[in-house]
Amino acid sequence: MGAVRAVLIDVDGVLTVSWKPLPGAVEALRAVREAGLGVVLVTNTTSRTRASIAATLADAGFPVGAEDVLTAPAATAAHLAERFPGARCALLNSGDVEEDLAGVNRVGLDADDVDVVVLGGAGPEFGYEALDRVFGHLQRGARLVAMHRNLYWRTDAGLRLDAGAFLAGLEAAAGVAAEVTGKPSPAFFAAALGRLGAGAGEALMVGDDVESDVLAAQRAGITGVLVRTGKFLPRSLEAADGTPDHVVDSFADLPALLAGPRSAQ
Repeated sequence: MGAVRAVLIDVDGVLTVSWKPLPGAVEALRAVREAGLGVVLVTNTTSRTRASIAATLADAGFPVGAEDVLTAPAATAAHLAERFPGARCALLNSGDVEEDLAGVNRVGLDADDVDVVVLGGAGPEFGYEALDRVFGHLQRGARLVAMHRNLYWRTDAGLRLDAGAFLAGLEAAAGVAAEVTGKPSPAFFAAALGRLGAGAGEALMVGDDVESDVLAAQRAGITGVLVRTGKFLPRSLEAADGTPDHVVDSFADLPALLAGPRSAQ
């Protein structure tokens, strides 16, 4: 662990649940900062902008600013600019991320001529009519870009269904494969490392999603740390397509893990 120079950290379920700090998380992030390690928060959250996320966390005591946050919507905007410049993009998402999608040529979901359908996070907007419109655009040749494949996330009221469940159905029904821009996309992890000027072998990823956070990071050469908070479920770990490098009870245990070679698994 002595080679670690950069720490990538998921937000929802790792630092907070329903935007309330988990026990010891604020103090642990301060300790990571004080150790001189680079930090970037990598989140598939699609309900808030980078600035809003940073402000909420800072108000709760976390030592972060907007420059420390990389979101799936921001990564999506960069992906669309590179792969589909000028394309007419229809968005289905729950939450306002307009600021992070600056430069994207947005059209309504009911537009006749759509080049790319962008799927964000699930919510009340994901009703039959909206999903059927997406299906229609895909049948007519529109490309499908998804901000993530998360099946669910945890709130203080329990687990909630997320866009990944709808995404799988749309791909199967339309016979298409989505281009994913957030975690577990390798490009998303590469962008986070680029912000910190660190190589994969010098970085550590902390997340509550064994597949999208931890194993995806490990496939990119990053050390993975799974926390038993947030959306963590024992059955998900047992069924995972790989083994995390480390498993700890919570983010509060990270400073101790970084301080010595002992695995908390």
